[in-house]
Amino acid sequence: MPLISSRRNPIVRRLKELGSPQGRNKASMLLLEGTHLFQETVKTGRFPSELIATERWLENNSNLLEFNMNKFNITKVAPEVLELSLTTKNPDGVASLLPLSSLPKSKNKAEFILALDRLQDPGNIGTIFRNALAAEVEMIWLALGADPLGQKSLRASSGAVLEMPFQRLGDSEDGAIQDLADKLEVAALNGYQVIGSYAPNANVSFEIYPYWDLDWMKPTVLVLGNEGNGLHPKIQACCTTAVTLPHSKAVESLNVASASVPLLLERHRAKMTSCKT
Repeated sequence: MPLISSRRNPIVRRLKELGSPQGRNKASMLLLEGTHLFQETVKTGRFPSELIATERWLENNSNLLEFNMNKFNITKVAPEVLELSLTTKNPDGVASLLPLSSLPKSKNKAEFILALDRLQDPGNIGTIFRNALAAEVEMIWLALGADPLGQKSLRASSGAVLEMPFQRLGDSEDGAIQDLADKLEVAALNGYQVIGSYAPNANVSFEIYPYWDLDWMKPTVLVLGNEGNGLHPKIQACCTTAVTLPHSKAVESLNVASASVPLLLERHRAKMTSCKT
């Protein structure tokens, strides 16, 4: 297996292009940086089509490759080639390419859906995907915001993005808001409770309930708002009820990723409780 050491080799440009949404969509291929994302992908039974790795990484991780050598092509590169090609400051020696077609597809009728209204922080997006996977969310709708397939989101999710069906809506802010509003309206017409989330001190004209007061066993869409501005008025108007996460007044509001944990897991708690009765 020849070693690629030239920084001018076409693989450098190829990996850099795959790091952008445009390059990813053009090639229909997702770039995964690092060992952990490679491991998470294989664990789900999906295999990258190509592995780009240093000689040392291949030697140190022969156990990961022993039974999977025929699943993907391996390209051996010098460490400096990866350093130049990837967004990670200190690559651990490997990158893998996963066909976009292998990402999970949505079920015909999801009973528990999470909607995100223009979340901007990729760390929040990744963490919420991980929380959603733990809570058995079946589908995520994203009104634009940070790219869930960007490297920061993928790392923050610890691979959960690779296991969670999602749909990114709109190609502009106004379009994304309208697309999400349309989906929420249809969900409400089909009998879903569409739950808007608010800070405890939110200045609104309607009643906000503690999150534990709702029947989370109903078909549900939980809507989380933008980090700075919360839910857009058009999105608020589509919600059939509103909840909050009560907490000390010493803190004005919680980080959206932190607040998502009890909200998402409440349905899981309700399911576990109902099984015991």
